[in-house]
Amino acid sequence: MDLSVKLKRIIAVCGHYGSGKTNFSVNLALELARQGKKVTVSDLDIVNPYFRTADFGQLMAEHGIRLVCPQYANTNLDIPVLPPVLGAAIQDPEQTVLIDVGGDDAGAVALGGYAGAMEQAGYTLLYVVNRCRYLEEEVEEETALLRSVEAASRLKVSYLVNNTNLGRETTGELVKGSMAYLEKVSRATGVPILCTSIRRDLAGELPQPVFPVDVFVKTPWEQ
Repeated sequence: MDLSVKLKRIIAVCGHYGSGKTNFSVNLALELARQGKKVTVSDLDIVNPYFRTADFGQLMAEHGIRLVCPQYANTNLDIPVLPPVLGAAIQDPEQTVLIDVGGDDAGAVALGGYAGAMEQAGYTLLYVVNRCRYLEEEVEEETALLRSVEAASRLKVSYLVNNTNLGRETTGELVKGSMAYLEKVSRATGVPILCTSIRRDLAGELPQPVFPVDVFVKTPWEQ
């Protein structure tokens, strides 16, 4: 699926810890770069310091993607101090900007600092859901969290992304079983579903729209 036809030039990706938003973000950045776009990726995930786009600097560089991280990324002084280059990239019409954001309202506050510039440039805010995530909420709680992210970021969620998985144990049937839940969240929030993100070798088992992904983000016991 070519997601770019539905995405604005500025793309922000949010989701719970364990939703798989960082792996989705890395795959999306690579796909945009393959299409010939000048891509800048910014890591604003200050909530979860364990699985972040900042960990994939070499991979990004190999594909011509510029990575913008907090000045203290990957240190014990991990606070959201970003260089001015992110603001400049948002205002540059030649740049496609992808922002990996912490999933709860605390992480979304950092994104809120760019809300005005993003609205002016045109943005897409994606909310990633993994139905198999540990302690995943029911529809009411999911809706409340989505609204809290919107309030903190001062931006509206554009699309939901179904990223249901159990790591290596993921099956096509498992992902199919999650679709009813995403549809309920979509009806409750009024936010449409963009696609289902699924491991590349399973993509043929699901109806479109599907975004096939490679697994870059791995737990320590998978590495």
